Amino acid sequence: MEPQLTKLGGSLLVPCVQQLSKEPLVKVPPQYVRTDEDPSFISNSSSCLAQVPVIDMQKLHYSKDLKDTELEQLHHACKHWGFFQLINHGVSTALVEKVKLEIEGFFNLTMEEKKKFWQTPEEIEGFGQAFVVSEEQKLNWGDMFYMITLPTHLRKPHLFPKLPLPLREALEAYSTELKNLAINMLDLMAKALKMDPNDMRILFDEGHQGMRMNYYPPCPQPEHAIGINSHSDAVGLTILLQINEMEGLQIRKDGAWIPIKPLPNAFVINIGDILEIVSNGIYRSIEHRATVNSRKERMSIATFYSPKLEGDMGPAPSLITPQTPALFRRIGVVDYFRGLFSRELRGKSYIDVLRV
Repeated sequence: MEPQLTKLGGSLLVPCVQQLSKEPLVKVPPQYVRTDEDPSFISNSSSCLAQVPVIDMQKLHYSKDLKDTELEQLHHACKHWGFFQLINHGVSTALVEKVKLEIEGFFNLTMEEKKKFWQTPEEIEGFGQAFVVSEEQKLNWGDMFYMITLPTHLRKPHLFPKLPLPLREALEAYSTELKNLAINMLDLMAKALKMDPNDMRILFDEGHQGMRMNYYPPCPQPEHAIGINSHSDAVGLTILLQINEMEGLQIRKDGAWIPIKPLPNAFVINIGDILEIVSNGIYRSIEHRATVNSRKERMSIATFYSPKLEGDMGPAPSLITPQTPALFRRIGVVDYFRGLFSRELRGKSYIDVLRV
């Protein structure tokens, strides 16, 4: 692939929040005060609402069609929630625990060590924040480390290959396992949608995988800050692993914010904007956010799976009929990502641009 194709966008450089949180702060610095977000406090009424659906991968494997309850439940979760927890997913517990341990160690490296992995002004990959497009913009109370992991020829030479060896080995194995899991889930979704399976395969086989490790430090005024502001994921599918026991993920359902309590040995999976486009609006990408607290840091790793960068995307041809016309226009995958990284991440504003 031509090197310029991989230049998908950059983000302005921002301070390291983990470092900032070590100072004796009583108040959140003004740039992190978010009056643009709903309060992170959850009312008791909304926390009594139904929990996000739980899907059992082992049962899914035996589902032949939508009459099978597990496939029907997956279809319902993707249609009405856009989020679900996946249990019995088949990724080895030992590998998952190793990944958690190594990422925790990575965030605890000295500032001097971390600087080797810092974003450069023109790049989105490395330590920093994403979608910062202006100096006046309000910032999130969190650091991320983002990198493209697949296809391997798109890996930046100063990032993946230079990671501490135990982390690199764990992520190498994890990257392969999660690619297989994503492809499996997409095949099952194509079956649930009664799509031509090739419509999904052509787009996603040998797709584009990125990983974002998140670190949300304790915050002196958690009610005034946000770990990551409310947004929908612009990708195909997101597979989230909670690294430590602190909760903070909330999803917007029927106008209320619902906290997700990750189950042990489960992945939290959500539909991204690209899958909403491919399913022609049948599956929904849902707004979500990360809140912070004053007691303890929270860590997670999100693995994003998207179509390969070559080619274009739009609603699956097999889902378009005179009764169900295309709701989204077709766009080149590279153009889609360049458009994404050139703007601030806010709600579902980016997918709205692509509606017919």
